[in-house]
Amino acid sequence: MQKTLSLVLFALIIVGCSPSSPIQVNTPVPEDTVPNSEVTVPGVTIRINAPGPNPEEDTPNELGNVAGILMGIWHGFIAPVTLAISFFNPQVQMYEVHNDGNMYNLGFMLGLILFCVAVFLISRRRRARSK
Repeated sequence: MQKTLSLVLFALIIVGCSPSSPIQVNTPVPEDTVPNSEVTVPGVTIRINAPGPNPEEDTPNELGNVAGILMGIWHGFIAPVTLAISFFNPQVQMYEVHNDGNMYNLGFMLGLILFCVAVFLISRRRRARSK
C-alpha cells in the first residue's frame, strides 16, 4: 500500500512538473508585502498565501507578558490538543500572538516536534510490549 501511494505521488509530481503540464503557477507582483501565489488547475484556481507579519510581536498581553522560547515549546507541545479544543471553544487558541518573534516560533516548532516524537516512542513501546 505504501509503495503504491509513493508511486502515485511520484507520478503526480512528474506530470505536474512537465513542460506541457495543465497546471499553472502565477507569481505575485513584487510590491505585495505578503508573498502570494495562485495555482491554476483546469477548472480550479487555488490562491496560496504566506503568513503576514504579526502586529502583536514584542507587545505584552493584558498581563504584561511576552511569550518566549519556553512558552513556544510548551504551546507547540500542546498544539494538537488545543487545536481540537479550539473547534468547540473559540476562546482557546493554539498560538500566542503576543510573542517575541523568531525564538517563540522556533520553540513552537520544537515543541510540536517533541510531541510527535513522544507519540512515536510511546506507540513503538506499546507495540514492542504486545509482541
